[in-house]
Amino acid sequence: MRVSVVQMSPTAERDDNIAQAGGLMAAAMLAGRPDLLALPEMWTCLGGDLATKRAAGEVLPPPGSGEPGGPAYEFLRGFARTHQVHVHGGSIGELADGMLYNTSLVFSPDGTELARYRKIHLFDITTPDGQGFRESATYGAGRELVTCTIDGMTVGLAICYDLRFAELFLGLRRLGAELIVLPAAFTLQTGKDHWEVLLRARAIETQCWIAAPACFGPYRYANGEIRQNFGHAMVCDPWGHVVARASDGPGAASAAVDRAFTARVRANMPVLEHRVLTA
Repeated sequence: MRVSVVQMSPTAERDDNIAQAGGLMAAAMLAGRPDLLALPEMWTCLGGDLATKRAAGEVLPPPGSGEPGGPAYEFLRGFARTHQVHVHGGSIGELADGMLYNTSLVFSPDGTELARYRKIHLFDITTPDGQGFRESATYGAGRELVTCTIDGMTVGLAICYDLRFAELFLGLRRLGAELIVLPAAFTLQTGKDHWEVLLRARAIETQCWIAAPACFGPYRYANGEIRQNFGHAMVCDPWGHVVARASDGPGAASAAVDRAFTARVRANMPVLEHRVLTA
């Protein structure tokens, strides 16, 4: 299976972001000819205040209902159908039960929704330069691990800050994951020191392929401050090698996911069977 991870520079304007995503996805289809195309975290509305985020959020149709969704939902579903490709929609704002969630969606080439995942670990931290982030002030937290099947392969879902919690990734491996998709909007401050290190570590620990679409560049935060995303969308193999990486700026990176290589790594070093702790 071939996977392409898209790197975007989104703003708080949903319609502009949908147009940007469409152009980058179309270019990635021509360049990489992927079976799975993945977008970054919160690409529909990055930055802005709570009212802006809620306005860009969408009420999702019941899973499997085939009912119409909002603009981003229908864009993702329509792209999958038109281009006959699996689409991992990064994550968008989901409105449900009076809450806003940071939610991933996956669609099959016929536009069927295969999975949805709500981000479990919310980004409530202070970066080394003193910038504060309080994702829990805006979003509710998910509670469930989620996988789906793409071309016979089990694919695990995670989002951005989830990357720092190895137990989540181990849980996905135990559910049968061979590939884990992690859309992100990693800050420049944390990304320059931790992004690649953590992606490679999660790949080595789980012996999974890790596909990580990313946001890149400046955006305007709720208080008007300009903040920076690190970018560097990449794909890592189960041995921890970076096999594809996006350059600075919008674009994409593509790699072939080799299941035979995954099986060989796991057979030669069966770490899951060697684990003696339950965590």
